[in-house]
Amino acid sequence: METINARMLQQMFLSGAATLESNKEKINDLNVFPVPDGDTGTNMTMTINSAADEVRCIENPTMDNLSKAISTGSLRGARGNSGVILSQLFRGFCKEIKEHEELDMKAIAVAMQKATETAYKAVMKPKEGTILTVARGIAEKTVEEAERTNNIAEAFENVLEHGEKVLASTPDMLPVLKQAGVVDSGGQGLLCVLYGCYDALTGKVSEFDITPATGDVASAATGAAFDDVDIEFGYCTEFIIKLDKEFTEEDEDEFKSYLNSVGDSIVCVALDDIVKIHVHTNHPGEVFEKGLTYGQLSRMKVDNMREEHENKIISQSAVDKANEEKANEAVETPHVELNELGVLAVVPGDGLTEIFKGIGADATISGGQTMNPSTEDILNAVMKIPAKTVFVLPNNSNIILAATQADVLCDEKDIIVIPTKTIPQGISALVSFDPTGDADSNKDNMMEAIDCVLSGQVTYAVRDTQIDGHDVKKGDYIAINDEGLVASETDIKDSVIKMLDGMVSDDYELISIYYGSDVDEADAEAIAAIVEEKYSYLDVELEYGGQPVYYYIISVE
Repeated sequence: METINARMLQQMFLSGAATLESNKEKINDLNVFPVPDGDTGTNMTMTINSAADEVRCIENPTMDNLSKAISTGSLRGARGNSGVILSQLFRGFCKEIKEHEELDMKAIAVAMQKATETAYKAVMKPKEGTILTVARGIAEKTVEEAERTNNIAEAFENVLEHGEKVLASTPDMLPVLKQAGVVDSGGQGLLCVLYGCYDALTGKVSEFDITPATGDVASAATGAAFDDVDIEFGYCTEFIIKLDKEFTEEDEDEFKSYLNSVGDSIVCVALDDIVKIHVHTNHPGEVFEKGLTYGQLSRMKVDNMREEHENKIISQSAVDKANEEKANEAVETPHVELNELGVLAVVPGDGLTEIFKGIGADATISGGQTMNPSTEDILNAVMKIPAKTVFVLPNNSNIILAATQADVLCDEKDIIVIPTKTIPQGISALVSFDPTGDADSNKDNMMEAIDCVLSGQVTYAVRDTQIDGHDVKKGDYIAINDEGLVASETDIKDSVIKMLDGMVSDDYELISIYYGSDVDEADAEAIAAIVEEKYSYLDVELEYGGQPVYYYIISVE
């Protein structure tokens, strides 16, 4: 076989989705940390299934309508870091193939390269040893095979073999993987998708028989969290271009090249008739002028990062304001006056939900470890809040990317994602929120508040392992703070105290303990009493959180 038509591509994609679905639990069960938070398989599956639902509905597939369904569906359904990255791989691939009638090896090679480039650009600071590394290795091998043969099935087999080798090398790139003796789960998930595609290509599954592939999934671990970007340029510049003409591939490449020449930390995402831009630069005015060559600008915003307390907003033109007001009217309930600011928090547990609402959150959605909301879930929740600007508190590192993508999809409201990685960070940020203040001041205050609180969690180990210098046994109570795993004990009280010993100092005044759904109130009170006796010079508060997974979430501030 030397070409792939749209019908075959449709079946390959659906088979890839089915194969990932069949292996998601195996991927979930393989964790770099011995914590039951393995949800990489679930997140990637929900992401691809969001696109698969749209792909199945296409009766007469073309490369164009397939590309649109895969790109839009996966982006809206993206969950977790691996899910968002997977959606960007699809987006890059589809942008390259949408003009083709059939795909040969050379077209596939170019599309795979574009997929990898798009995914890398979507991440602020890419980390090697993750799904990104596996994707790049696969793309490079595809290019090599395209130069060697026109036989797609033969080339595909060799690409998969090479992908397995790249996956096996991920522990050498991330010490945390090597220490745990596992490979990256995001990369494993990507290979599952490709194995499913291969099965459809070679006839193992058909249009009427799209079943998961058999066989075991190799050991995998969740992808590493990505580090925050270092600021090198003075002005954080954001805006949306409402296109008034076609934004071609050449236009996108030319604009990205320009942005690279004047700044860094670049995000340039095109979707239908809008382009979302984020760049750190010393010349925001010049960037705006360049954007105007492609269409109207909206939601223009500039923050002076060199002078923390001197942030300023670039005013919108009268036309842009009118367009934005019209968009708001279309999505909001009639006769409801919009507030200037609102807050959405992602929260696990009924107790924590009440706490967040009690201190000022306009709305919450369920989410946390093992239950990451999708980009569309976050976007829908944002749109229900009657406010022009909505702050989003993800409260989990694996939800931040999905929240950021919600901003890409939304041009009716301004979404500001505060990158809270823990529940205590979210509470601290929300306490500092002033609904009567302006967006910039609130953003500054909430970001500062994140740094003023220490977070810790206590859960249990799901397997034997060694990590962060600790020998962990299955069933141990393990404690994890901002620095990593700090205790593994057979007695939960010992884990709590060991963790707090490394967190408490004379600089702090309050310990807050939130107990989970699996903890009896009496047991929680006993833990609080031990903490009060040990740290009698600090105030200790005990609250019901109702969160799953973690017996206790603890903050020191």
